[in-house]
Amino acid sequence: MNKLVLIKLSTPMKTTNLNDLEQSVLNAIQKEHLTSYEILQRVEDVSMLLSLYNILDKLSNKGILKSYVKQDTKYHYVA
Repeated sequence: MNKLVLIKLSTPMKTTNLNDLEQSVLNAIQKEHLTSYEILQRVEDVSMLLSLYNILDKLSNKGILKSYVKQDTKYHYVA
């Protein structure tokens, strides 16, 4: 069951509503830039495997997550 989590970001954004899966991804990348594979290893919900890219897109669209490519590997981080 997904519940909404309210967080206040240090960016100029206002409080954002995140579900459990989005919060789990955000917690995984809070301290360091990670690849998708590394995120999957650190999230608490293994069933998230199929929805990870959708969650990454949602977080990016909300302005919370940024990504970049370095040496042919894509990394994600909290904006």
